[in-house]
Amino acid sequence: MTDVKTQIDETVKANDVVLYMKGTKEMPQCGFSSRVAGVLNYMGVEYADVNVLADEEVRQGIKDYSDWPTVPQLYVKGEFVGGCDIITEMTLSGELDTLFDENGVEFNKEAADKIREANA
Repeated sequence: MTDVKTQIDETVKANDVVLYMKGTKEMPQCGFSSRVAGVLNYMGVEYADVNVLADEEVRQGIKDYSDWPTVPQLYVKGEFVGGCDIITEMTLSGELDTLFDENGVEFNKEAADKIREANA
């Protein structure tokens, strides 16, 4: 498992934004992964996606790495942010905008506002 942990650590640190998910950003394989990828895609965030369904060691390894039991998992600048519920809450409250701003991650602020307007 050490090799997988090293692989995950390198991926998380080499990319500003990483989403460990079931499926890919183009073809999510579960509703929760689809929701988070949809938010990031709509907001125009550039991110690396890692399909945990492609590798059982990564699927378990990411849960061990973050000490978080579920996928998807979002990382920004090497830090674990959360899963679907947390990302949804952060998007609706504006906290995700703030997190991206503070970390120099480019995103479409108008798109973020539209998500909030549609869910008000």
